[in-house]
Amino acid sequence: MLGVSRTVKQGKTVEFEFMQLRQLGQDGSLAFVAQPSGRPPTTFRLLRLGTFAVEFQNLEHDFPQRISYSRPEPSRLLASIEGSRNGAIRKIEFSFIRVSCDASPNSAPR
Repeated sequence: MLGVSRTVKQGKTVEFEFMQLRQLGQDGSLAFVAQPSGRPPTTFRLLRLGTFAVEFQNLEHDFPQRISYSRPEPSRLLASIEGSRNGAIRKIEFSFIRVSCDASPNSAPR
């Protein structure tokens, strides 16, 4: 599975990321592979898998060390990245709501 994200400020893309969910060739385990802003890819191995949640981890990565996704209801997705940065634990959360692809920017729920 492939994914892409971008951060746009004042009409310009300031960050982007390519993502993959894939099976690793070594043992067939599931992994999340992130490649932010053209940097080399980083692999996060599956830590936990539930019906509506998944968590990946790479303790050797600088930040984040853990990436999590959960779906508390069909139209919502919660994501988080977390780990140690400069000796302190840090967690950043993202909340997504499903909207129609043909919705105008002004009609999307806030």
